[in-house]
Amino acid sequence: MKKLMISAILMAVTVCALAQHKAEAYFSFREMPNMLKWCPAPPDTVGAAFAYDIMQYMWGKQMRLNKERAEIAIRDAVYSLECIMQEFSEPFGLKMSEEETPEIYKLLSDAKATCENISNFPKFYYKRIRPFMRFHEHTATPQFEPDLRRNFSYPSGHTILGWCSALLLTEINPERADTILARGMMYGESRVIVGAHWQSDVDAGRLAASAAYSRMHTSERFLEQMQLARQEFRIKTGLATPAEIKTYQKAAKKRAAKK
Repeated sequence: MKKLMISAILMAVTVCALAQHKAEAYFSFREMPNMLKWCPAPPDTVGAAFAYDIMQYMWGKQMRLNKERAEIAIRDAVYSLECIMQEFSEPFGLKMSEEETPEIYKLLSDAKATCENISNFPKFYYKRIRPFMRFHEHTATPQFEPDLRRNFSYPSGHTILGWCSALLLTEINPERADTILARGMMYGESRVIVGAHWQSDVDAGRLAASAAYSRMHTSERFLEQMQLARQEFRIKTGLATPAEIKTYQKAAKKRAAKK
């Protein structure tokens, strides 16, 4: 009986939530921490930091020989929320999708838009050339190279999305923090392996993601959505109390009334 009730609740909420959510950033780029003022600039081409970037680029090429790891890196190259939800579902402990977990989807979707607001300005300010372009080589994902050539390297947008998503999912399900964060680290590492980013791009991406994550916690809208996402997770996994289910229902009705 309890399972039927939970299923009915989730089905009703899903119908309301699936009125094609349009991503809405929690903060504009002007409201986000300015990376030019606190994040180190990319390394110059003569120092030890750039030598390490080159060493990591060579390491990434070697890692492509590992078939299993290379396949993961190639999957991670798809910049989309659908990719994030598919790749993180196993470590998260719950299959995620727009249809099956609409509140988690909404949280990640709006977070993705927020992350993009912290990364776009430094990319076009530094205009850093990507490693495969500098070495006149191909990446492990040649189909994406035309777009990569039109975009700049520092910081890594993929890494920002992956690491911020890992932090958010860890907050929803802290019991799986180790596996979620490990997958988040791999997601950024994949950018070095395919040859699309320098290691320092990835390092800066993780810093940017952490800054974006911290900033989002000052938004009341974010905090409300995080609560809904956590409640949805607890209902889906059978952990929710009757009080949590009731709160979730009220929030869903309130949202439906606004549409």
